[in-house]
Order: sequence, then structure tokens, then C-alpha cells
Amino acid sequence: MDDVSGQAQRPREDAPTPDALAARRDMLSEALDIIDVARERRVTLRLFGGLAVRTHCSVVDFCERDYSDIDMVGRRGQAVDIGRLFADLGYQENHNVRFATHGRQLQFFRECEHPDSTYHYFIHPDDHVDVFLDTFRMDHDVPLKDRLDIERYTISLTDVLLTKLQVNRINAKDVRDIVTLLKDVPLGETDDPGVINATYIARLCAEDWGLHHDVVAALAATSAALGEHELDDEQRRRVTAAVESLRAAIDAAPKSRAWRRRAKVGERKPWSNLVEGQEGDDHGRPLSG
Repeated sequence: MDDVSGQAQRPREDAPTPDALAARRDMLSEALDIIDVARERRVTLRLFGGLAVRTHCSVVDFCERDYSDIDMVGRRGQAVDIGRLFADLGYQENHNVRFATHGRQLQFFRECEHPDSTYHYFIHPDDHVDVFLDTFRMDHDVPLKDRLDIERYTISLTDVLLTKLQVNRINAKDVRDIVTLLKDVPLGETDDPGVINATYIARLCAEDWGLHHDVVAALAATSAALGEHELDDEQRRRVTAAVESLRAAIDAAPKSRAWRRRAKVGERKPWSNLVEGQEGDDHGRPLSG
């Protein structure tokens, strides 16, 4: 597009090309196909991360962004079946991830079209799948083993939000995903499909001061960044109300004596997991070790 001076305008840096949009759609379609095949085999896999947010957002243009990989959660008791499933789908396992995480996480990848001169296979962000088993472990541990049947293709929307709120050093992608969820999904007090269970988030925060610290900080960062997003007045009102409701629920949840003792120590002692390097995750940080 040209401006009135006749000079070409520089396109927005975040404006996706047709090829990029197709790749994103292909990645989501691939993820949903994997889950459908797993379901046929009675294997449980659910999406989390940016693609899970993308699955539930009401305005695709708002939540559309780059996705570095496919992130899933499964049950540790089905690890062998998960491995066979991905092998049958043409993936190979990166066994280093299984060993480094003591079997808490798996990673599968396909042969890259452009292998380097050293390795026959190269893990590229667009063709590998990370599978956490039972627990999402990043800055904080989020238990998921018994919560994988709430939604058909993703972890529960409560847990999708919680995996974003638990980030210790939150970035713009995480904030945008949080805004998307709070804009489009109602808050409630039950683990129903299509609902964010504020009571559950508050209870987990009341059991873990470190998680409480980072969730509250993420909610504050979300409020502070609302002006950076293209929201109409009603959408902004919904997000603001949701942030306030979540914060009120978290504040009201009764805290244990151990929580209060840890709160007195505060930031003088580390309060989140040490995240060690493997591959970059959806937050642009390394996966857990």
C-alpha cells in the first residue's frame, strides 16, 4: 500500500504473510489430528499454550500469532502408548528430554527438510511436539493428571490460563494470551467446559505463596498492558472485571500457616522453579529440566 507521498509504507512487523498464516493453521490442524488419533487409541493428550488459546478465542485476528511448537499434556502411565502413537505418525523421540526430566516430559520431532552437516535430524521449532506428563512444570508446578477430561482438545480453560499466569517473568505473548482468555471466557466456580474456575485458581494460590506471588504479578501486568491492545470499551471492561474478580478470589481464599510463614520471607528466598535449558518454549524461555 502506498501513502500520499507515493512511497511504499513499511508493513507492520506483526502482519503475517499468507504462508505464515497457512503454517499456523497447519500446526493447529496437526495438533487436533494427533489428539483425535490418540482418542481412537484411548490415549489422552490435550493441548496447552498458545495453540490452546487459539482454539478457544472468539476473534481469531486478535489471538493469531507465531507458535514455536505444539505443546501437549498426557498421562505418565500412558508414556509407552504415547511414544508408539508418535512413532506411527512419523515422529522420532528426542530421548534427551525424557532423560533430562526423569520421565516427566517427552519430545517428538520429524525429519527436518534442511538438516545441518553434523546431525541427520535437527529439531526445528515448527516440527516438534513437547508432551508434559501429569504435571505442567515450568516456573511452578500445575497438576493436570486428573483434569484432562474437562475439554475435548485442550486442558481446561482454567489450567490454560493458569499456565500463563504462573510465569515468573511474563512477556508480551503471555499477556496477550491472558487478555484473550479473560476477554472471551466467563469466570465461574466449577470445572465445566468453556469456563475459567476462579475458585480453583484461588485455592492453588492459597496453597503456594510462590505461585500466588507470580499470579498476582501477572494479573497486574495484564491490567497495565490493556492500553497496548486493540480492545473496544466492552472488551476492556470484561478483562478489567475478570482481573478484579480473580484478584478478589485469590485474596479471599484462606491461607495456611505455612503460606503465611513463607510470605514473611518474601523475595529474599527463590519462590519459583529453576528452569534449565533444553529447547525454547512458547514463552521464549528454555523448557524445564
